[in-house]
Amino acid sequence: MNPFNEVNPFAAELVAGRKRAKQLCQQLNALRADQTKARKPLYQQLFGQVSRAYIEPHFFCDYGSNIFLGDGFYANHNCVILDVAEVRIGNNVMFGPNVQIYATTHPLDPQERATGKEFCAAVTIGDDCWIGGGAIILAGVTIGKGSVIGAGSLVNKDIPAGVVAVGNPCKVIKTLADEAP
Repeated sequence: MNPFNEVNPFAAELVAGRKRAKQLCQQLNALRADQTKARKPLYQQLFGQVSRAYIEPHFFCDYGSNIFLGDGFYANHNCVILDVAEVRIGNNVMFGPNVQIYATTHPLDPQERATGKEFCAAVTIGDDCWIGGGAIILAGVTIGKGSVIGAGSLVNKDIPAGVVAVGNPCKVIKTLADEAP
């Protein structure tokens, strides 16, 4: 079964959604470090779901409305989430700097790609995950609860719960249950 859906990025509602998100991201990124209370209403306008979160500047997304953040989310500087499809992030998830999530991709054929066509698939990150700096998570990926993704990893396939996974492509290197005292 193909998890990817085709989208037309030139559809009027998608163009308007991207414009709205860009404006909200600009407002969010312009806040001073001491303006913590001013962030919450912007988060609530931007995201599909958010309760308690803190995102360091600069943050960028395509729509925001397709991003569902669990309680206690933290993203370090320069996070990018291309949320053409839903991006669901669990509770107590932490992102290092420069984490990128791409819930979209383009056709491989250059003529088809020139039409502007896009494909998208949801990304899901379970509760209690830590995504290391510079990691890139591709469309259609699920990362299981409690897993750690090493810095600089390219996650192009599902990662099970409770593991450490690293590399390009990202692969499981150990099970965290093995670390118990």
